[in-house]
Amino acid sequence: MLRTFSSFAYGTVSKSLLKSIPCRNINTQSLCRYFSKQTIKVPSMGESITEGAVQSWVKKVGEYVNMDEIVVVIESDKLSQEIRSPVAGEIVEQLAKEGDDIPVGADLFIVDTDKAKSESAAKAEAPKEQPKEQPKEQPKEQPKEAPKAAPKEEAKSQPKEQPKVEKKPETAAKIKVEAPKVTGERTETRERMSKMRKKIAERLKGAQNTYAMLSTFQECDMSRAMELRNIYKDDFLKKHGVKLGFMSFFVKAATHALLHNPVANAVIDGDEIVYKNYVDISVAVSTPNGLVVPVLRNCEHRSFADIEKEIGRFANLARDNKLALEDMQGGSFTISNGGIYGSMLGTPIINPPQTSILGMHSIENRAVVKGDQIVARPIMYLALTYDHRLLDGKDAVLFLRAIKMAVEEPTRILLDL
Repeated sequence: MLRTFSSFAYGTVSKSLLKSIPCRNINTQSLCRYFSKQTIKVPSMGESITEGAVQSWVKKVGEYVNMDEIVVVIESDKLSQEIRSPVAGEIVEQLAKEGDDIPVGADLFIVDTDKAKSESAAKAEAPKEQPKEQPKEQPKEQPKEAPKAAPKEEAKSQPKEQPKVEKKPETAAKIKVEAPKVTGERTETRERMSKMRKKIAERLKGAQNTYAMLSTFQECDMSRAMELRNIYKDDFLKKHGVKLGFMSFFVKAATHALLHNPVANAVIDGDEIVYKNYVDISVAVSTPNGLVVPVLRNCEHRSFADIEKEIGRFANLARDNKLALEDMQGGSFTISNGGIYGSMLGTPIINPPQTSILGMHSIENRAVVKGDQIVARPIMYLALTYDHRLLDGKDAVLFLRAIKMAVEEPTRILLDL
């Protein structure tokens, strides 16, 4: 008999099956209870991810969880993943604490599916009792209390209660104001570095150690792009359901430049140079856990509307920590827009294994010479950081200049110039 029961994996065994087993010394109720408990393991989070850290438990021990409901959030070095329960039941045990490192495939938590059935039955019976009690109590209490001198009592009681309620927040506010006045305190707080932040630090330092990074700069006149955006933004929004932003101009311009400068779209792989006939552009997106770079794939076939929609989708996923690992794999070029935070000029760091990265900055009116006149123009400084092992200075300057010219005059993209 022991062999028969040991052949069952974790799961629910029906009571009818256990009753059919001829054995006098077996408690069928306890066996059903044992087999109703399911151990949920840490799922695979990607080929290169072997472990993660428990970021937070959404469900606690003793709480009920429905099928596909989030139980715990696990953070890896690339993303945060929500682990959902494959069955409905009660969380009876958590096999890891918040902050613990746990490998892929390890036991994570235990769910008792038998308790879920009893709780759902209790909920089904609860609404039957409530409607019987409510109609009996309401007609008896309402007619007796309504005709009596209720308005007089309410009018007297209201002014007495109001000053008591107002005094409490005033005293609390005074305490809050006085607390920061304490001088001479020197405090330090420590918190554990997240796995994603650790991985970002390793990749950035590895890029500095491996790559021969150099930067070149250009001034980009945004007058034409701003003019087109102001003219067509309403029609663009009405037709495509998304706003026309400046990022799509730079993605299309970078795609155009990468196709005309194949070496900028190549990467070094050991002793070989790999040239690509497609353009996948990574767009840097900031999240509470760190910087992530989802990839816009096949940009050579995408329109302005497709680019804006995809960037918006990635931004929503990043904000909710729902980006998949597949969304961030690959990419032949990166665009980082520090201008949205007010950055005037900076040198971005290459995103390995790519060859270059474009840094966008804020748009400011500056005095420039047009013909023989000094005029004010909305200027953005562009910075290109590139791997000097593959890109020579001439190739890098021509590549960045091609991006600048395509943004300043977008018709060059249309005419393939």
